[in-house]
Amino acid sequence: MQHIGAGEFAALLAEASPTDLPLLLDVREAWEFELASLRAEGLTTLSLPMSEIVQRLGELDPARSTVCLCHHGVRSAQVAAFLEQRQGFASVANFTGGIDAWSTEVDASVPRY
Repeated sequence: MQHIGAGEFAALLAEASPTDLPLLLDVREAWEFELASLRAEGLTTLSLPMSEIVQRLGELDPARSTVCLCHHGVRSAQVAAFLEQRQGFASVANFTGGIDAWSTEVDASVPRY
């Protein structure tokens, strides 16, 4: 499994064309997503709580580059490993530090909780 930090993801957003951006798979609960979200022009984000991954696998494309995000990086690491090891996803990464790292390292306007 690959890992990407907040600074690396910010650089990717700044440098990549919209067609080259990965899917941001936010695996937090809906209330967490509503409270604090990573948004960027051209970025496609799917809010899909970890508890619903198995039931909603059909919404994901195993061939698409995917970055999994949660609060601190624990749930997203579990989901990324599941997608890669058990579902055959070709390119999946864990966003280390999660939305909390994004808020502290890149965009302080994103609320911390």
